Amino acid sequence: MSVQDRKQRERADRERLIVATARELAEQQGWDAVTTRRLAERIEYSQPVLYSHFRGKREIIGAVALDGATELAAAVRAATAAANGPRERVVALARAYLDFAAGNQAAYDALFQLDGGLTFANDDTPEPLKDAFAALLETLGEVAGDGVDPGPFTELFWASLHGLATLTRAGRLPPEYAEPRLELLVDRLAVV
Repeated sequence: MSVQDRKQRERADRERLIVATARELAEQQGWDAVTTRRLAERIEYSQPVLYSHFRGKREIIGAVALDGATELAAAVRAATAAANGPRERVVALARAYLDFAAGNQAAYDALFQLDGGLTFANDDTPEPLKDAFAALLETLGEVAGDGVDPGPFTELFWASLHGLATLTRAGRLPPEYAEPRLELLVDRLAVV
């Protein structure tokens, strides 16, 4: 391995460490606790090293969001692949999405609540974000209904899931109705 290859590998490893540490700190204490000073202390590198990878917290949030999008797409695809039939796939998708939102709050917030400097629904949208949407579209497109554009239908279903995830986490929806809400969403929106 050349010196340049080793340096590139070390740089990539440092970048992964910064992102993982930021996400871990955000999961434990919230995104307000994530500062370059605290990250530098935790990973035992100087703040200038952090700034050599990311221009600031916003870019770190964006990197966590991209990782989260990749994980969300994988979770949705794994759940839907294990289900039989269109309705079961939609239910599996919804559960996987809501489970991801509840179990990966720092990544979910980075994706959908915080400014990570990422663009959605544009030509310059990063591939992990496009792929996360595609993972939803793959299943939801088949239940959109005749004459219904699957793109906007997927956006509507996704917005509904996001609302459920956000309101549930904020304690605005009673947890005992989580399953009936999910069933109602699937039964009212998905044509199966």
